[in-house]
Amino acid sequence: MPGGGADRIRQYAAELAALAPDLIMPVGSATVAPVQQAAPTTPIVMVNVADPVGAGFVQSLAQPGGNTTGFTNFEYSLSGKWLELLKQIAPHVTRAVVLRDPTTAAGIGQFAAIQSVAQSLTVELAPVGVRDLGEIERTVAAFARTAKGSMIVTVGSGAGARRKPLIGLAARHELPAAYPYRYYVKDGGLISYGPDTYDLMRRAAQYVDRILKGEKPADLPVQNPNKYELVINLKTAKALGLTVPDSLLARADEVIE
Repeated sequence: MPGGGADRIRQYAAELAALAPDLIMPVGSATVAPVQQAAPTTPIVMVNVADPVGAGFVQSLAQPGGNTTGFTNFEYSLSGKWLELLKQIAPHVTRAVVLRDPTTAAGIGQFAAIQSVAQSLTVELAPVGVRDLGEIERTVAAFARTAKGSMIVTVGSGAGARRKPLIGLAARHELPAAYPYRYYVKDGGLISYGPDTYDLMRRAAQYVDRILKGEKPADLPVQNPNKYELVINLKTAKALGLTVPDSLLARADEVIE
C-alpha cells in the first residue's frame, strides 16, 4: 500500500489515470476501488485482491463484467488453516488475537472462517482492527498479559506495510504468530501459509498481454491462486521455545534456519 494510506492511494490513482494508460494493474485490495473510480473505462487487471465480488469490484468471478478482471489471493477457507497451523506448532495455545479489517467483506469473511475452526481447537479469539498501529500495540500488549496466547494476521488488512512492527510486536510479547505470506517469515515471523504471489504476478502478466492484444476484461474470469506455500522460520521457533513437529517440516515448502 502506498505510504499515507487511503488519501494517498486516491491521489496516486487520479495522477495515474490522468496519464491515459492503456491498462492499469493495481496490487492489493485497497488500491482497486480508487483506480476504478479514477479510470472507469481503462482496462484493469487487479492482483492479490481479497473477495473482489464481496468488495464490489466485479459482478462475479466467472463473468466479471465492466473494465476489471484479475487474480484473487485466497479463498476464505484458507483462513482456518492459520489457526490449525498454530495449534500444530504451539499446542499449548488456547487464545488468539486476530488482526483484521472489520469494515471490509474480506476482513469479516476471514474472521468467520477462523471462528469456524476455533471451537474444535479450543481456542478463544480476540479480534482487533488494523487501522491504527498504536491501537494494535495497546490491544496486543493487554492480550499478552494472559498466557497461552498467539496472533494471526489476515489478508487484505493493510498489515503488509506494517509487517516489521507487527513481527516485532509478536516477538516482544512472545506470541506464536501465523501470517498469510512468505515475506512475513523472511522478515522473522514464525509461520505463513498462503498463495505464491510471484505466480499470481506471472499469471497477471498473461492477462495484460491478452488485453493489450484486444481481449476485454469482462470476458476474462477472475482466477483464484493455483499454488499455496507453507514457510517456517526455525530461528523464530527456537526463540519462542517451540519444537516444530517433523510432520510439519516435511510439508513445508521452505524452512528458514
